[in-house]
Amino acid sequence: LSKRPGIEYYIQVETQGDQYFFKVKKGKPANMEVAEKGTKLERGSNFSCVLSGTLLDGDYIKQEGIAHRIGNRMLAIVLDGPKGKIYISPTSDLEKIAKVTFNGDIPSNELIGKAGDQLPLYGYKTFGDLFSNRQLIAITTFVELVKETHTLVDKHASKVFGETKAKAYAKALGIYLAFSVSRLTNYWSTPVIWNTGREVFAQVFGRQAIAMSWDFAEANPFSSSSGNFEDSKNWINRVIQNLPIEKHGFVIHANAVDQEISKNKIIATDPPYYDNIQYADLSDFFYVWLRPMLKDLFPDLFGTMAVPKSEELVANKSRHGGAKEAEKFFLTGMTKAIHQFGSQAHPAFPIAIYYAFKQSETNPKEGTVSTGWETFLAAVKSAGLTVTGTWPMRTELTTALKKSDNALASSVVLACRPRSTQAQIVSRREFLTALKRELPPALDKLQNSNTAPVDLAQAAIGPGMAVFTRYIDVVESDGKPLTMRQALILINEVLDETLAEQEGDFDSDTRWALTWFDQYGFKPAEYGAAESLATAKNTSISGLVEAGILTAAGGKVQLLHPDDYDPD
Repeated sequence: LSKRPGIEYYIQVETQGDQYFFKVKKGKPANMEVAEKGTKLERGSNFSCVLSGTLLDGDYIKQEGIAHRIGNRMLAIVLDGPKGKIYISPTSDLEKIAKVTFNGDIPSNELIGKAGDQLPLYGYKTFGDLFSNRQLIAITTFVELVKETHTLVDKHASKVFGETKAKAYAKALGIYLAFSVSRLTNYWSTPVIWNTGREVFAQVFGRQAIAMSWDFAEANPFSSSSGNFEDSKNWINRVIQNLPIEKHGFVIHANAVDQEISKNKIIATDPPYYDNIQYADLSDFFYVWLRPMLKDLFPDLFGTMAVPKSEELVANKSRHGGAKEAEKFFLTGMTKAIHQFGSQAHPAFPIAIYYAFKQSETNPKEGTVSTGWETFLAAVKSAGLTVTGTWPMRTELTTALKKSDNALASSVVLACRPRSTQAQIVSRREFLTALKRELPPALDKLQNSNTAPVDLAQAAIGPGMAVFTRYIDVVESDGKPLTMRQALILINEVLDETLAEQEGDFDSDTRWALTWFDQYGFKPAEYGAAESLATAKNTSISGLVEAGILTAAGGKVQLLHPDDYDPD
């Protein structure tokens, strides 16, 4: 339960006849090996019974969940003590309070996409299923209080401000209070677990999905610890205090495919990342509680029962009937959106497009590739834009919740301009000649600007793509146009030759290792930087781990010293 140095707590199971109880003990358990192993046997849902040690396989647990026969028992109570958290055993009275009934309306929106990745396998089908009865009572009570507060303020403030200003004041207050309650739902649901290191509640969205959790922590709305209403309200207050209110801004909700608000504007955009994150599916978690609080204030925004999803510009296989159909939807929509930017942007400024990507597929003939990255670049080219530069951007968090092998690599910003009306169709040979002529001086400029070795390959895609996208098409000897994937491979080959001719004949793994060693040697470094370099070198981190030259764990990558290589 707690991992404070010198102050540790654990739970011991005790039996009394056919009853069993959870007792909180201070210190370390007698058999640390058994305690650390726990009852969860491996990745997935295989457990051993806490009393008998009998194996409970995943299929059995899923069946019990679907049949609604998975219950819960209180394990411990966490209190604020004079020197930190104190843990005590649950009492029968407190267990009875936790088993309170709830008779109100429960959100019935179905869990889909990343919101329902694994949860439906265990009987969780709707967003309402993610909350205990006690949590539902707390949230619905606060929802009603927000609505009541808005009504009261609207009524009484008119005596001070006048009717028009009073309505605006009441509306603003309603919005801020709704945000406070919405933020709390991220701490008041059953996917919330207890962070034993920091001794706080771990929010639901530690990543862009809702994970299945086998134990959860309930927050007291009025405690002085994390997950309380006062703390949430103060967070919103601090944001308001730091907003740059001297300037006036406005927000318009529009579809990027056919909007016209960007005409003669400077455009900087952060588009969806292919199939990495399905925000519309996940947004329902908050929407189901925001809607009852704000639908009267914003009837247009909250007119639907759930977040609209069909037009979301992501490659969602389940939504579009398969991987190819999803890719086609993404490519078509992104091409239209970027074409709209290109035709409307202010001619004096480039369009800045931010994009993050990660390795996703391995092809025996072409190595590890990123379909999302290629599809996105293909959309840029199809929209009639040319890439004039790319720079790596350190935008991704490296906190504990992001330190995973699935975290996105660094973001990349692309500078784009409309392609010249004099653009031509050229041969593969002419394209390669232009690459070999223009890439070396562009690389010199990047190196002189102190670009890190691991970022150099990614930054160099800019000058390479500038060459490729300036043409209407690059054609092979058989007349077929060069694909985006083939163009990226050629750019990386010329890049490798330019950086070090002696490395020209090395395989992708070796080229990656040499570049990584130049910057980090045998020290551990962030996974995102390693993956970004792997993308540029046409390889993958998982492949390098299999090759036995590095380790990747806990969000860190480290080259092995030759002395640590496997003998074979």
